[in-house]
Amino acid sequence: MSLPADQMELREEDIASHSAAALEMLMGIDHSPRLAKPRYSTPAPERSPGIAAMNRRFRSTTPGMITRTISRPEGIRLLDRIAEMDDDDPLTSPVQAGAAIALRRALSIALAVGDAFAEQTGLSEMKRANLESGLAASRTAEFSELLAAEALAVLYTFGNATAFLLANQATERTVEVGAVDEVLTDNAPLALHGAIWELDQVIATHADDDATLLATLLAYAEQLMEKVALRAQTAPRTAPFADARYRVEADDFTIEGFHPALRARGSVLTMAFKKPDEVVGNHIAKYQAMKLSKILMAYDFDRKLNPFAEMGGFIFTFMGDGKPGTGKTTLIQMMAGLINGYCQAAGYPFRYQNFSIDQIDSYQGKSGQNAKAFVTNVLDPSVIGFGTVDDIDQIAGKRGDRQSSAGQQEVTAVFMEAFSGANTVVRGNCTFGMFSNYPENVDDALRQRAGARFLVDGPQSREDYIDILHLLMGKNHSIPLGDHELYAAQEIKRAVAASFESHGRPHEDGLLRVWEDVQHEIGELDTIAKLGTYLKAIQQADDRFTGRAIKNITDAIKVRAMDFELPDEWMENPEMFLFKSYDEKLAMIGEMTQPITVDMVIQEINRYADSDFRYADKSDEAAIEIAVREMGRMEEARRRYAAKGKA
Repeated sequence: MSLPADQMELREEDIASHSAAALEMLMGIDHSPRLAKPRYSTPAPERSPGIAAMNRRFRSTTPGMITRTISRPEGIRLLDRIAEMDDDDPLTSPVQAGAAIALRRALSIALAVGDAFAEQTGLSEMKRANLESGLAASRTAEFSELLAAEALAVLYTFGNATAFLLANQATERTVEVGAVDEVLTDNAPLALHGAIWELDQVIATHADDDATLLATLLAYAEQLMEKVALRAQTAPRTAPFADARYRVEADDFTIEGFHPALRARGSVLTMAFKKPDEVVGNHIAKYQAMKLSKILMAYDFDRKLNPFAEMGGFIFTFMGDGKPGTGKTTLIQMMAGLINGYCQAAGYPFRYQNFSIDQIDSYQGKSGQNAKAFVTNVLDPSVIGFGTVDDIDQIAGKRGDRQSSAGQQEVTAVFMEAFSGANTVVRGNCTFGMFSNYPENVDDALRQRAGARFLVDGPQSREDYIDILHLLMGKNHSIPLGDHELYAAQEIKRAVAASFESHGRPHEDGLLRVWEDVQHEIGELDTIAKLGTYLKAIQQADDRFTGRAIKNITDAIKVRAMDFELPDEWMENPEMFLFKSYDEKLAMIGEMTQPITVDMVIQEINRYADSDFRYADKSDEAAIEIAVREMGRMEEARRRYAAKGKA
């Protein structure tokens, strides 16, 4: 396979030549920390007299391979640390073995990169001259700077390769390992010894099972890359590595200087998926969730863009609100299940993450960091992402609300910037869903960043209640169905058409009064000018109805213009659509779009404005109820106080 002109191949034989040295480092090194403080220490285990120490596992039987055992207490035996992580199991688990293999491979690649850097910069000749005491004194400073640059290149590659090679094994478990301190730049071998020493400390402190082992290794690799990249910004002579692109064909791994190589790492989902026919009622919400699931799949991994995002029919953020028990969790399970199934058929990585209340931390800044990590993971352009924030009214606090914690305020700030900030880039590979039983308690500005509104109102009609009863009863009964056509009311096209038509007039009383006043004054809303007049009247009735609301409405109208479902066979047979080029996808979608009509515009204005009036009415009613309770308490307090005075 030919490489692009700007890439250099890192040959497999060059990497393999370092495999023995890499294994030797993992089996045993001596290192005394110079910059970092030990995080963990254990005394040598006691044993009965005459019983020899047993160093289990990872002992090579290859003839000629050095298999020394470090007997000094400070000796670092990383392979033993990994193997003995679970003392109750005498056998090495597949995850432990895989981690050890990945670390050896990462070290081998890092050492090969160091060799390539040394050859490219002339450091190899300087090393030989230094060994022979022939290095000119005038070149001593240059020699030291090149050694430090090589150390940074090798360290970064070690962290980069470790994260890349272990990405596919990762779970949703995360570990906070703290900052990496033992970053030494005297030379490459010493730098790697320092990294192995600190990694040993981190594993001893945080890893106690396979899941935390992987999470610890990945967290350490990311922290190491961050620290080294920061150091490299001011270090001299790093340009030959920073500007280089190396390709490791066997691992599909590209090294681009001090930039992480993102492997498309999906989530291991354990939720119970729901099929669309298991969602009763919620017709518009279900329909739009089904459409959005397929729209995400149109994302082009080469162009890093979705044709729907370019054409304006992509929902980046949405809010689902409704009473408790109306089906918000079921909707999440359905949408995640659909995307997961489509991604499996296409071989695409899918990452689902939920931001929950337990990620609000009492430490200052930690909640914001958690929110930022959540957003970054879902936005990763190398995956199809779906992020949810359930019960967002409890997680993101209203600005200025004294009852909101500092952590909740941090989360609100992060979400506002991520969902519609100055640096927000919508590629179309992911979507964020915010769900709440009490959306009126969500900060107004954050709520307006939800580009689409899904009213999750559960079953409504008699037919809906019969369907959901039959669905939840299961099959362990012989009760006759009776006079009812099962699931006919759930036929999505017919149900959605009826739901959209119902928004030809507003639902909320406050908005209905505005609608009637405007129609009485200017007649039927059939021109842009009249529609704009209606929008202005809504703003006069509710000053929270701003320009951002108009943008959200027009985005929803563009989605309606693409009121078609990508055919199921396109998802089942990726060659028909998913694997086509970006321009071909764009043309195929363009042929399916339909013109925007006045009815579409009116329905989307009413749908969005209805939700705002619904939130405002609930918020006002809640405030009134609180005020009434307080007044009642004060009245009772006065009565008791007066009675006490008379006594």
